Amino acid sequence: MNDYQKIAAVIQYLDEHHIEQPDLATLADYSGLSPFHFHRLFTRWAGITPKNFLQCLTLTHTKRMLREGKSVLSTALDAGLSGPGRLHDLCVNLEAASPGEIKSGGEGITITVGFAESPFGVCLVGESPRGICHVSFEQSQDSQVGSKAIRTAWPRADLRWDAAIAQRFVDSLFALSADVKPNAPLRAFVRGTAFQVRVWKALLQVPKGSLVSYSQLAESLGDRAAARAVGTAIGRNSLAYLIPCHRVIRETGVFGNYRWGRTRKRVLVAWERATASASDVNLVSR
Repeated sequence: MNDYQKIAAVIQYLDEHHIEQPDLATLADYSGLSPFHFHRLFTRWAGITPKNFLQCLTLTHTKRMLREGKSVLSTALDAGLSGPGRLHDLCVNLEAASPGEIKSGGEGITITVGFAESPFGVCLVGESPRGICHVSFEQSQDSQVGSKAIRTAWPRADLRWDAAIAQRFVDSLFALSADVKPNAPLRAFVRGTAFQVRVWKALLQVPKGSLVSYSQLAESLGDRAAARAVGTAIGRNSLAYLIPCHRVIRETGVFGNYRWGRTRKRVLVAWERATASASDVNLVSR
């Protein structure tokens, strides 16, 4: 088991046992490391200490953030992507495929594909000439599985495998440092209906560390009754984490389903909440 696998296992353990508030020694023993080495390794991988991560994983903030969701979302929508809540300080330009491009199934274009390690599992990344067209969490780095996932949306595209390019993208996507920014706005290229694209663009406005409900997201689009349709559109999102569908929960505060696993959804929310809090502290201390 390599370092990444050890930390991934601990993160899952924390998600399942956070109510028990396991101490550093318990977590270190679970990982098979000394407390000193475990603390250093976890902090390097997750960007925060095990203690801070555990505090944020309790999810006591969920209902509070949901109550604030409407005002937070409205503020973010008014401010646009240049506001303080933009996704990881990345300005994302989301472009929709034309009917002709969808009909052609990607014929004549080359998609650069690769697997990369992230703090939350193996990622499969696909980048077309128009921008990032696929990001998903996968169980393994099986090229046949990866090819099938890309070809679901782009069956006639040529695939070129390049793990280095994929890793650079993933490192940038999950970077904690405010100094890590792209040289130009990040381009995302999606295929979907006009309504789905509207939902995905609205998701880009939800600030890191915040949560909204399906109905609140629908209301931001002008139709609160369209919550079910919003949920369907979210389920069709092919850009995991980049388009943050993990930030949407049910009106009751229940997290609900997630295309890439309920546990991963909860961990992503806790990690974002913790790192967002850490950024606030850093800003205050400067």
